[in-house]
Amino acid sequence: MNYQETLMYLYSVAPLFQQIGSKAYKEGLENTRTLDAHFGHPHQSFRTIHVAGTNGKGSCSHTLAAILQEAGYKVGLYTSPHLVDFRERIRVNGVPMPEEYVVNFVKEQQAFFEPLFPSFFELTTAMAFLYFADAKVDVAVIEVGLGGRLDCTNIITPDVSIITNISFDHTQFLGDTLAKIAAEKAGIMKSAIPVVIGETTEETRPVFEARAKEVDAPIVFAEDEHRLAGAEMSAKGFWNYQTTDYPDLEGELGGLCQLKNTNTLLSVLPLLKAAGYRITEESVRKGFAQVCELTGLMGRWQKLQERPTLICDTGHNVGGMTYICEQLKRQTYHTLHIVMGMVNDKDIRGVLALLPREATYYFTKANVKRALPEQELSELAGTMGLKGSCYPDVPTAVKAAQEKSLPEDFIFVGGSSFIVADLLANRDTLDLY
Repeated sequence: MNYQETLMYLYSVAPLFQQIGSKAYKEGLENTRTLDAHFGHPHQSFRTIHVAGTNGKGSCSHTLAAILQEAGYKVGLYTSPHLVDFRERIRVNGVPMPEEYVVNFVKEQQAFFEPLFPSFFELTTAMAFLYFADAKVDVAVIEVGLGGRLDCTNIITPDVSIITNISFDHTQFLGDTLAKIAAEKAGIMKSAIPVVIGETTEETRPVFEARAKEVDAPIVFAEDEHRLAGAEMSAKGFWNYQTTDYPDLEGELGGLCQLKNTNTLLSVLPLLKAAGYRITEESVRKGFAQVCELTGLMGRWQKLQERPTLICDTGHNVGGMTYICEQLKRQTYHTLHIVMGMVNDKDIRGVLALLPREATYYFTKANVKRALPEQELSELAGTMGLKGSCYPDVPTAVKAAQEKSLPEDFIFVGGSSFIVADLLANRDTLDLY
């Protein structure tokens, strides 16, 4: 099998959660431990940092990886989902895993893993850990896939654990209250391993405190440390942060949510230094300022076109869309155009309730089985005063928005990671840079 044939095999034998949803989810760590033992516990050969949370964990993971790369470490980065190519999930110093490695892994190991019937994420995690060990990375930044306690990344013993925040998402697996969701994510805490909590609520803070006490994990609440004193947006769309440790720190990621993410990371860095990491001020500055170039991060308030401005963002739940809608209010434009699509297991009404009424909407669907049909989305949106037209796919919807926009207009594309994925996969045909 070549690379594309291997991917099709993986998607059929171990279907992606992003394609079929809950049917792809497997609770428990039995398969993960079996795979880990088979490969000789590869994650034990490198240091790790574990990152969980409802929103922001991808940005935090990539930024940490960028900082560590600039500090001279060989850094593995494991994140999900991918947007364009499966290999985005598994990188070393920003470079995706080679296609040949994926092909050879499946060819050599399928006789072992097929009888286990692993989930796609179980198999991918095993592949990532083995690749990082083979690549002899110094440290790997590991993003939790879903939840924490039962996530298959939770076999690692990291130097630092991070939980960015808690909001409602994947409630069918993690629980229908913030406290229940926090308890699942707090499951990554381990004895004597420091943990940084980015944001809390009255409901979630006691959960984190109780779990940290139970396992004797030193806990830091970033919101109590006030390391981020202020921030202003520069003309080129970067944040200029005023911090207690790094004055005039430039952050390439321009989303409003990055204020919280940055505050979280500023509390993580001292703990990494205390754990023996050699992190210089220069590496911190370069990591924040060049995170996309260094790690390949895409889809976080990413500008793809000028005149009209076109921005995409992977925010897909109420917590993420709250930041996006607030940031849309801060933009200057003649008319706002929103290309919107969602998947069917999200809080669709909750997200639609946040969206601006004055925008022109282009309702569409991503090329995944979980995508909500554009007509259903349009009908739901109409009950909330959102007006627009329907389009069968993302490229068609974006092209329509481009054709109907003036140079002074603003186009936003989002609602789902998979909407952004389809956009990025068609950049050339849409003349986007």
